Amino acid sequence: MSNSSSISHFLLLALADTQQLQLLHFCLFLGISLAALLGNGLIISAVACGHHLHTPMFFFLLNLALTDLGSILTTVPKAMHNSLWDTRYISYTGCVAQLFFFSFFITEELVLLTIMCYDRYVSICKPLHYGTLLGSRACAHMAAAAWASAFLYSLLHTANTFSLPLCHGNAVGQFFCEIPQILKLSCSKSYLRELGLIAISSSLALDVLCSLFSPMCRSSGLC
Repeated sequence: MSNSSSISHFLLLALADTQQLQLLHFCLFLGISLAALLGNGLIISAVACGHHLHTPMFFFLLNLALTDLGSILTTVPKAMHNSLWDTRYISYTGCVAQLFFFSFFITEELVLLTIMCYDRYVSICKPLHYGTLLGSRACAHMAAAAWASAFLYSLLHTANTFSLPLCHGNAVGQFFCEIPQILKLSCSKSYLRELGLIAISSSLALDVLCSLFSPMCRSSGLC
């Protein structure tokens, strides 16, 4: 039996048993990461340099491209390193950081997609009020709220996950650290605690979204 205080590292899931397949996975991950860097880099450059693209839709698309890059760079480089050097090792602090940033970028991406849906809703259903509802200040407030809520959400779930006693070894059933796989290593009723935290954070997220999108919330009856 071991606990979280005695665990100094975790063992990630090996994607293949042979060195040749490990190198194949390395090349595959390299291609994915380069394609992501190129595609998102072009989006960021185009929006940043093109003054005619300085609109709410492209502003949020710029933020979405940043989150896509962040989520890929959080998980893929370590998987590439492990495949190239035929290892499964990741340090305890590295696992904590990977779980936090992956949760952060995924949550941020979901919130941004919700904001972009609201942008399209206003553009189609209330075009005369588009400039008022989605001015530069409103867009800045929405983006700041999205980043802040994603940070708090990931911080809460990361702290909750690694505060649990880990008694089932240190082998993670995934090629990167994620909350469900770490919870499987816990010897407590971790899913009940996590479900409670999800319910609380979801309620807070709904309150934030309602305050940001009050016109849409009132029309749809969410608030």
